[in-house]
Amino acid sequence: MHSQEKVDEFKEETYSTSFSKKDYMMFIIPSLIGALLFLAPIYYDGKVTIGVGIMAEFFQTFFEGYLYIFMTIILALSALGAIYTKVAKPGWVIKSEFLQSLFNLHPIWLIIRIMGAVFAICTIFQWGPGWLYADITGGTVLYSLIPVLTTWFLFAGLMMPLILEFGLMEFIGSIFRKIMYPLFKLPGRSSIDAFASWMGSGTVGVLITTRQYEEGFYTKREASVIATTFSVASIAFSLVVITFIGLEHLFIPFYATIVVAGFAAAVICPRIPPLSNKKDEYYEPVGKQISEAVPEHTSNFQWGLEKALEKAQKIQGFKQVAKKGIHNVIDIWFGLLPLVMALGTLALILAEFTSVFTYLSYPIIWLLNLLQIPSAAETAPAILVGFADMFLPAVVGSGIESELSRFIIAAVSVTQLIYMSEVGILLIKSKIPVGFVDLVVIFLQRTLITLPIIAAMAHLFFF
Repeated sequence: MHSQEKVDEFKEETYSTSFSKKDYMMFIIPSLIGALLFLAPIYYDGKVTIGVGIMAEFFQTFFEGYLYIFMTIILALSALGAIYTKVAKPGWVIKSEFLQSLFNLHPIWLIIRIMGAVFAICTIFQWGPGWLYADITGGTVLYSLIPVLTTWFLFAGLMMPLILEFGLMEFIGSIFRKIMYPLFKLPGRSSIDAFASWMGSGTVGVLITTRQYEEGFYTKREASVIATTFSVASIAFSLVVITFIGLEHLFIPFYATIVVAGFAAAVICPRIPPLSNKKDEYYEPVGKQISEAVPEHTSNFQWGLEKALEKAQKIQGFKQVAKKGIHNVIDIWFGLLPLVMALGTLALILAEFTSVFTYLSYPIIWLLNLLQIPSAAETAPAILVGFADMFLPAVVGSGIESELSRFIIAAVSVTQLIYMSEVGILLIKSKIPVGFVDLVVIFLQRTLITLPIIAAMAHLFFF
């Protein structure tokens, strides 16, 4: 009887708030627009993408030939701003929490930011050693990767408040909790991160996860798991990889293989170190800001709607939301992309001009022989080089004669997820507690988990 009274008291307290028509509109309209932009699959220009992706591609095409120049200027300003802040400590920067986080850097991050600016300038003017600005190193990052990330993050950053600030995460979280928590020990809202990655871009998924962690909606363990496990490569990228490697006629079995192998990794990796060792603690400066637990005698839909409307009620005006979106873009352009330019270029130099990945791949050769994969000596480096950049395995493996081996290289590269040129740098730059060593271990774990599954399915398809 006593417990029933507590339930009734909890329910009375929970549902005492009345919501106006304005509250419903404040939740429904922005959330619907956000869902259409980030979650609705759209068949456009011969591939499946999302609304944000269409905007990014249009912008990138319209300004093609200028974006890399614009971003080189941004990278230079980013480095100069950080140097000026470190030397002069101007009050207008120190007094602003946002500007201080953007320009008042630890010496290591300052050095890397300066390297990013220098690498971009050297690549444009072809200054310095050829291996620095070559098409397969600095040229790839500045001319191919940076424009894509610039446009994707422009629209993703501006539009992200539509799915984060108006209640959509709360609504979806309550509904999908019964699926995500038993399988992956994650909040239901993590399904949005995964779906946005699946339809659009893995980096967008990581960006959503980072913002949710820093606002107190994911614990350290949850954010680490989501960012390294559910930031899947998009369907569009998967199609690009399988086409580049010359097996586009096998896209359906290829994507089926990715889904099966990726699901296995998503179930296993969070249950073993280092991810299982991450603490279920929230980001200290903000604390816990979430409750997806549904009260007794209340439907998931009803509870999700209640929490969503509560979130929408807190919006003081669209100016506040727009400011968050602009801050997202500035933070990424000035804070993240210099790291992509620096570390991405260094990773590609190691992959293309040294034998590091060849030596590291020797144990993989033994495993490939055990799995009866042809051309094991050529296939192994192509599999490991994915740690540097997601597209490198397809480049390295495209010349291998065996279709079976190329199929495996392409599938493994998509399921590895940890690419230092994008996702890895984004995570290291974020406040999510995943360090470089963690990323190396998780990359190897995902490779070892998915490789036997992919090999088995490949043998089945090529029988």
